[in-house]
Amino acid sequence: MNGLFLILTIALGGVERGEASFQPTSAEADVPELFRLTAARFPYERELIRTEASYSVFAVRFPSPITTPDPENNTVHAEYFCPAGSVRRPAVVVLHILGADFALSRYLAARLAQRGVASLFVKLPYYGERRPAGTEKRFLSGDMDRSLLSMRQGVCDVRRATAWLAGRPEVDSKQLGVTGISLGGIVASLSAAIDPTIKQAALLLAGGDLARILWEMPEAEAAKYRDLWLKSGRTQADFKTMTTPFDPLTYAHRLIGKRLFMMAGNVDEVIPPASTKALWEAAGRPRIEWFDCGHYSAVGFLLPAIRETVDFFAVDEAP
Repeated sequence: MNGLFLILTIALGGVERGEASFQPTSAEADVPELFRLTAARFPYERELIRTEASYSVFAVRFPSPITTPDPENNTVHAEYFCPAGSVRRPAVVVLHILGADFALSRYLAARLAQRGVASLFVKLPYYGERRPAGTEKRFLSGDMDRSLLSMRQGVCDVRRATAWLAGRPEVDSKQLGVTGISLGGIVASLSAAIDPTIKQAALLLAGGDLARILWEMPEAEAAKYRDLWLKSGRTQADFKTMTTPFDPLTYAHRLIGKRLFMMAGNVDEVIPPASTKALWEAAGRPRIEWFDCGHYSAVGFLLPAIRETVDFFAVDEAP
């Protein structure tokens, strides 16, 4: 079983230091090689940020299983929203949007914790503390090699984060999930497909056909990256070949049989509806809610979408 074994010490400064363990299941041999992890023990730190009436929030840090040339990026920074009480709970990894609106992810994690779901908000590669000071390095950029390495690292970080959650005494390791919005939804869909221990996922504003999503992104930077790619002598077909191993659609068949919820905008200009439908079809046509919005105008629909997401994961809790 994917597990966490804790050796805890409490530092004088109030930082809990321990050791966790990723233990692959027997299904690890079927995990695509890009995202496969070996058994490993890793250190972590957990530090109290604040306590609310029904949950507490902790800063959590642990090493990424993927090493990049940027030391800052090799430490995963997360925030753990831990429900009060001693009952073992479902647990969910929460991922953020491309624009790094951490407040939205924190809001979702807090609402989940209020409903009794342990939630670990994870910052993806090159976001927040993971971005080297004085640089403009991003998860997605014109450096496609680094961008795809970030995608791989993000999925592997979710896998290690899930292992960390699995061993917490307050977490039911048989009820592990992941959720994300936009970029977070794409990484969440990959993670849920890849990791045998993730049994449920809520995918908001996500889709498949990664090559099309990246190639057609409306942001001005995307046009610059497309021009650089073509001027290098490579084609759009080359781009698709390069991105296919990181495309949720490539692995979506592995989502069939898992408990899923999807939310999408029917005029989304970033994640085309056709991309969402392709992922939905390949994943076995799970429950999906279509809203009359685009990607950016979805902000007006996110509160009801978050309520549905919380209800989805807190299925055994009273509303």
